[in-house]
Amino acid sequence: MQEKPNIILIITDQQRWDTIGALGAPWMKTPRLDRLVAEGTAFTHCFTTSPLCVSARASLFTGCYPHMLNTYHNFDTWEPTWVSSLAQAGYHCVNIGKMHINPYDAKGGFHQRFMVENKDRALFLEEAHRAIYDEWDKALLANGVVKPTRFTRYAADPEGFRKALGAFEWELPERLFSDNFIADTALWWLQQRKATNPLFLQIGFCGPHPPYDPPRRYIDMYRDVDLPVPTVNQEELDRQTPALKAYRRVQETGNFDSIAWRSNPDRDELLRLRRHYAANVTLLDERIGEVLDQLERLGCLRNAIVIITSDHGDNLGDHGMIGKHNMFEGAVRVPLIVHSPGRALAGQVNDQLVQWMDIAPTLLESAGVPVPANWESQSLWPLIKEPQMPGREAVYAELARDHIQQEAEMMIMRRDRRWKVVFYLGQEHGELYDLEADPGECQNLWHDHAHLGLREELVGKLLRWQVQGTLRSRIRPREKPQQPMVV
Repeated sequence: MQEKPNIILIITDQQRWDTIGALGAPWMKTPRLDRLVAEGTAFTHCFTTSPLCVSARASLFTGCYPHMLNTYHNFDTWEPTWVSSLAQAGYHCVNIGKMHINPYDAKGGFHQRFMVENKDRALFLEEAHRAIYDEWDKALLANGVVKPTRFTRYAADPEGFRKALGAFEWELPERLFSDNFIADTALWWLQQRKATNPLFLQIGFCGPHPPYDPPRRYIDMYRDVDLPVPTVNQEELDRQTPALKAYRRVQETGNFDSIAWRSNPDRDELLRLRRHYAANVTLLDERIGEVLDQLERLGCLRNAIVIITSDHGDNLGDHGMIGKHNMFEGAVRVPLIVHSPGRALAGQVNDQLVQWMDIAPTLLESAGVPVPANWESQSLWPLIKEPQMPGREAVYAELARDHIQQEAEMMIMRRDRRWKVVFYLGQEHGELYDLEADPGECQNLWHDHAHLGLREELVGKLLRWQVQGTLRSRIRPREKPQQPMVV
């Protein structure tokens, strides 16, 4: 019987799909991710099931869309049931870093958790009902320093805070930066590990989620790099749906994640913002490489599956927006690399449509664990082993009203190879883009008379998909499980 592989799942937070040098972003400095792409399989059209942290992560760790789980907000509770399945199959399951489970300190099926959740939040001022000091909070307190937050940065320099658009320099010692702390904790834990049973190690980094505040050394790497910067004009902003306009207003009047946003920053401001974001990705690239090197030294990669991905993206100024909470490509399209010599073909770049939650059955099959019958996720192994096989006909994402996306009761996206439709529940407005003619998603065809028939056809497919998913959710999770394929 083949030995069960170690499984390493590394999830960054809010990393766009176009941030890896080897995958069409030559401005990025990502040598270690580039190497993983060269040695493994990269999916260039992986889409999150929700442009929101908890909804997306709940979907990944349960194998189901948000509507099956009723997880539409960052405060909803959920449990990653398949982690327990790995534990029952003999795996030692460890999470280091961010999970964004609720409550924050829930075990979620893991044997051990070293949680780091609160990059920007000052817990004594907000979220009192679920406030908790994580491992990073404790480390900062032990070092006698105050964690930089939206409150400390604004108090120190109100005018500079308003101009920064969320981009700052990390002012404390570099080792105390959140992602460095997470990587160092992972290196320490791996050195201390004595167990011989198979390992499921899930590392959740906090970056490049805002605030965009990497240490100076990484910012300097992009000092003269000419990154692509979006051009947004007033005409495009005026054509946006009421929900998107409301989202921009909330971002401009609120203070989320240290971002004082403006819909029309100039090119230099956007370039500075994107350089800081890129710098954080480069830091992640470096630290991911160090963790993988440690795993290799300890013999943990001789039989292993390594997956690098992110929960959702960030608009970074696209369409006059920052953050996520919409269905534009920058928010819903994420990187996904599968590295497993002997299993994943080297140097394969696959452009088939896949959903982020498809990682779940992929990992269960790797461990020889049956996949629950009611899951809507699909294993990636057929696409990895036969790159010419067709992927999904369409991918979907869901987003409900919350304290940031306040206008639409529900947004549901359906995207196929050419068309993207976004349905707003109870509204006459929506979005329809021809991605072949308009890859930048600037021309909304929702009200275009020539496309009304197509719009109704795509909305019909979208609604049928959700009804079918609701019916599927009635299947008991362990009823007629799908048998894992041999990988």
